[in-house]
Amino acid sequence: MTRAAASLPAGYFDTLYAHDPDPWGFDTSDYERRKYAHTLAVLRDRYDSALEVGCSIGVLTALLAPRCGHLLALEPAALALARARERTAAFPQVALRQAMVPAEWPVPPAGHDLILLSEVLYFLDRDDLDRLALLVAAALRPGADLLLVHWTGETDYPLSGDEAVERLIATVVAAGQGVMRVLRRERRPEYRLDLLRREPRPADARRGGS
Repeated sequence: MTRAAASLPAGYFDTLYAHDPDPWGFDTSDYERRKYAHTLAVLRDRYDSALEVGCSIGVLTALLAPRCGHLLALEPAALALARARERTAAFPQVALRQAMVPAEWPVPPAGHDLILLSEVLYFLDRDDLDRLALLVAAALRPGADLLLVHWTGETDYPLSGDEAVERLIATVVAAGQGVMRVLRRERRPEYRLDLLRREPRPADARRGGS
């Protein structure tokens, strides 16, 4: 299988959703339901500020919303975002934004205590993945969780799930924004789940106690 040489453009996702309102079966597949249950099971019960990158039609967004004081969800495809808005209309704490990362990364004023990247990293080439990793590292508050959930089967995307996840983790750790502690590295037959937490640096602890 020949892989794409560069990050997939926004038009790729626009075309997918124009032909199928749920091209990956987020709303219907047993695989997705099992993966969502696993995702929610490893997360904390409450986050003040969460960021979901690549929310698609908002299935996981709606499941995550009750645990968040504020949840910002990004999606490049307008048609998918419209369905996500309908699905999350009952959650005033959810904000949806049309954005393509890393170019349109939102800069939070005080960072997030959860960043969720589910089924998105392998759409990027290595350069864009490295840029995204640095942005993620800078946006994690002390004590924040970083959750990565990705398909590990064959694709024609720029990177495999394993390569994309390992590269992002290595870059985030090397960025030096506090110690990233690996809480979980779990594999299922079709996907992997990696949960990391940014431990406060000594300077962060001093600020928190002042």
